[in-house]
Amino acid sequence: MKLDFVIYKQIIMKQLNLFIELTRLKKPIGFMLLFWPCAWGLTIAYDFSNGLNDYFFYLFLFFLGSVLMRSAGCIVNDILDKEFDKKVSRTKNRPIASGKVSIKLGLAYVIYLCLIALLVLLNFNTLTIVLALGSMPLAFVYPLMKRYTYWPQLFLGITFNYGLILGWVCIKSQIDMLPIIFYVGAIFWTLGFDTIYGYQDIKDDEIIGVKSTSIKFKKNPELFLIICYLIFTISLILVGLFMKFNLMYYFSLALTALHLFFYQIYNFNFKDPKNSLMIFKSNNFLGVVVLCNILIGKV
Repeated sequence: MKLDFVIYKQIIMKQLNLFIELTRLKKPIGFMLLFWPCAWGLTIAYDFSNGLNDYFFYLFLFFLGSVLMRSAGCIVNDILDKEFDKKVSRTKNRPIASGKVSIKLGLAYVIYLCLIALLVLLNFNTLTIVLALGSMPLAFVYPLMKRYTYWPQLFLGITFNYGLILGWVCIKSQIDMLPIIFYVGAIFWTLGFDTIYGYQDIKDDEIIGVKSTSIKFKKNPELFLIICYLIFTISLILVGLFMKFNLMYYFSLALTALHLFFYQIYNFNFKDPKNSLMIFKSNNFLGVVVLCNILIGKV
């Protein structure tokens, strides 16, 4: 009996570890980059004179939703990219590509995660629920884009930053021009940092025929990144003007600009995969900085 329990425990732990690996839960950068736009949209819309309870409640819901949907998205991505992942050194040992997890089990996990995410979503108002459900196809179509266009990062930006609109709508119950301007800017932020991320696999991607902005702009990535981050910075300035933020917002915005143009672009070495990953991960810090900028502006 004791031996059976030990074996059963080992099987459970093995499956749990595979699930964690499959959903990238040990790599929080993915769901944090999904969460920050939600937090930005919520924060610019929220009236802090009403207290903080609802703010932190919604913030928690968005965080939980980001973890769940990113986890489901990773599994769908691995299922669709199974044959590609086998040919790329960085991804060949992923659970589905290596055969450790079956496609059938992977799909079961996706359904389970989406059902939990739906329970989280039901805590929001009707318009937020409708808009969130309408974005579902974007999340699951994105992995296919790299087969047909050099702009899969653009589709990722549209998908990853959709939470900015949801954050605004869950408070205002309507869509306005301000979050749309911010959303467009955030799309270019994602377009920039995911182009940097793509340089990790650029050699393998060119061999197997996968497309990306990293490949399209490989001769002059710095210029493309400057354009992307400039558009993002302009959107932040416009947000400040529309929201009538105080002067401290614009001073604190300088830290965002320094991080984007000097830390990321100046230090970017597209020939070094480790450098690309390091700079990509630094965008989690940028997410915090932008959130602090907004809070400072609303004081």
